[in-house]
Amino acid sequence: MSQQPYPIESIRAEFPALAITDDGRRRVYFDNPAGTQVPNRMLERTRSALVETNANLGGYFPTTLANEEIYVEGHRAMADFLNAASENEIIFGASMTTLTLHISRSIARTLEPGDEIVVTKMDHDANISPWLLIAEDTGAVIRWLDFELDTYQFADDAIDAVLNDRTKLVCLGAASNCTGTINDVKAMAAKAKAAGALVFVDAVQLAPHVGIDVQDMGCDLLACSPYKFFGPHQGVLWGREALLRDLFPYKVRPAGEAPPERFETGTPSFEAIAGTLGAIEHFEWIGRKFAPGNSAWEHMSARGQMLHSAMDYLSAYELDLTRQLIERLQAHGSVTVHGVTNPNMMHWRVPTVSITVDGKHPKDLAKALALENMFVWDGHNYAVEPVRKLGLLDKGGVLRIGIAHYNTGDEVESFIRALEPLL
Repeated sequence: MSQQPYPIESIRAEFPALAITDDGRRRVYFDNPAGTQVPNRMLERTRSALVETNANLGGYFPTTLANEEIYVEGHRAMADFLNAASENEIIFGASMTTLTLHISRSIARTLEPGDEIVVTKMDHDANISPWLLIAEDTGAVIRWLDFELDTYQFADDAIDAVLNDRTKLVCLGAASNCTGTINDVKAMAAKAKAAGALVFVDAVQLAPHVGIDVQDMGCDLLACSPYKFFGPHQGVLWGREALLRDLFPYKVRPAGEAPPERFETGTPSFEAIAGTLGAIEHFEWIGRKFAPGNSAWEHMSARGQMLHSAMDYLSAYELDLTRQLIERLQAHGSVTVHGVTNPNMMHWRVPTVSITVDGKHPKDLAKALALENMFVWDGHNYAVEPVRKLGLLDKGGVLRIGIAHYNTGDEVESFIRALEPLL
């Protein structure tokens, strides 16, 4: 049986923002690595939380009881999204950066002077600065894991050089928000765990594009951002329940002692938790209606299987668009793509494509493209270390184009047509 065409019109119809025009011109959203547009299910869940279940937890009246159900279901859905062992392992917070800074303070209490923390030259600063700060506070030593400029990847044995019996924490990025590289976190985490270290993973850029299985990945803590996968502005931290119970919680005295409450400081944003549930339900709808099942996910819950099958389905479509974009960009000699471009290695990247153009400042290109209703980002995009490694930190950084599953091949072509006169 032949495969059905990708249902791009049905999917785009789920995103109200995609219908907005400016002076009759459609918007082309290629700013997705910094935040995606949101589907109807997310909007409906958020509205309901603010209108129908708007109350704090712990009471006996209808709104508080209904809100508790949404609160619990939001944690369960996120657990299925990451294949966590329990909803108790899911912590919601203001942002990935805030949650990372928060948990870093708890981890700092386990460190002594001379203990070592590994960070990488490929990461967003939210997975670097928190660890630099606790090293300064505790007297711990920072070790840097570097990537290869010719491949935009870590060498297979790179982590071996930075691990020893003093390594207490290894902080890894699952996918780069600059180069788009997907890292072999599972292999590196196994080596870090063998050395006796905790492993923290920043999965912000991976989560919108690739199904995540934290149990298979082998890490101890993982953070991501729902607004990068079609949800609200919020952060999520997953941690092994035993570890979350063991770490010291910085909390007010009346707060619960069990996870996730001990790390969800103050009153949660219930509308954001509901919105995250709605975003996950969007993936569930795609899995149920369009995506073929995958036996690789049979060990997961029914919803987890559907979500991860949906991610496989969407990833294949995004990969085709990424190939199209990179091929069209590389047709111009003045354009450099800073990331994996080998057609046989494309499965090692997400559809975040950073470029520079000879003789052109990224900010000038971004401004000119904005006049054509092409939404892209310029600068370092908080990827300070990789942009410095590329030698571009004092040159305006990069121009970054990011594809999502609601983008189209026609939009890629219209972007190239808008870019060509600027070259």
